[in-house]
Amino acid sequence: MRRVGRGAGFRLVVGAALLGLLTAVAGCSGGSGGGSPGDSGDAGSPSGGGSPATAAPAGTASPGPGSGTLPQIPGQTFYVSDQTSAARQSAVLRGEGRTAEADALLRIAAQPSSRWLGDQAARGIADQVSRRAAEADRTPVFVVYNIPHRDCGLYSAGGASDAAAYRAWITGLAEALGDRRAWVVLEPDAIAHTLDGCGVKGDAAAERYGLLAFAVQELKKRPGVRVYLDAGNPGWTPDPSAVAEALRRSGIAAADGFAVNVSNFFTTDRNVTYGAQLSALLDGKHFVVDTSRNGNGPLNAEAWCNPPGRALGAPPTTETGRPGVDAYLWIKNPGESDGECGRGEPPAGEFWLPYALGLAKAGAGG
Repeated sequence: MRRVGRGAGFRLVVGAALLGLLTAVAGCSGGSGGGSPGDSGDAGSPSGGGSPATAAPAGTASPGPGSGTLPQIPGQTFYVSDQTSAARQSAVLRGEGRTAEADALLRIAAQPSSRWLGDQAARGIADQVSRRAAEADRTPVFVVYNIPHRDCGLYSAGGASDAAAYRAWITGLAEALGDRRAWVVLEPDAIAHTLDGCGVKGDAAAERYGLLAFAVQELKKRPGVRVYLDAGNPGWTPDPSAVAEALRRSGIAAADGFAVNVSNFFTTDRNVTYGAQLSALLDGKHFVVDTSRNGNGPLNAEAWCNPPGRALGAPPTTETGRPGVDAYLWIKNPGESDGECGRGEPPAGEFWLPYALGLAKAGAGG
């Protein structure tokens, strides 16, 4: 995905509750592991893509579903999974005696992040993760990422084979969520790629808008589900009026709002300004901001693919203190590659330990 340079910075809240959480996590052990749209486990997210994350090393054990190795943060709305790539890798490092690195990764693993859904396994994953979250009295965040012609054939190419397949997939996903709570970020890049040079134009763009509107409608049949349509970022989609019109055509009126900065690095202030411009054009629709890697802001306007020197951003929360901003979310899973960018990086979606540690250790505020 050429659009998003996914980023955010992290301010570690050092209260007694979180210190207790990190201490509790320190004793866990297990394996590193998965995070692609088709993964059957409760694991990370692609960096906008469909490539599988790194498999667990031979001879290591992975914490199984419901193992409870990561407690939920007191007062947190969103679900902390013990099956993300960061959680599993932290357990592996601890088992190898690499305590300092394991502790650094807990700055990622102990925070709630999103589960990306992008293939036929999505229905089962959504059911499993939403049930586990409900048992913990928390709300999971999902990223629906299966639009036909996804990512214009770039790093995260893929998606449903056609419009009929997508409608059936969305319907199944909505049914899997049932009456359980969930927040859904709908189709990163899909709208922005109708407004750039991607080639999703004319009839293809009209079909895409119709599919997005259908997805909003189906998901909103579930009373516990909140839906946020992806609206790009201030560096990729600089014309708010064009984005607002595309959002209208994509069913924003029935959605809870829109998402900005998915997988990118723009500062929270800049995203809030951009989001407020869109909101003013959309009858005051609220929005969420991806703060997963924006702590140091962007390297530059064009550096979206694993740029160095970035940092975790503000932790996920609904207490943003900003009118119209429903939440800061870690939509991009910190530490998972944006793609093979020509510097030896792993494919999109694979967990990349050096990059994850760099994000965690930088730790600037968003």
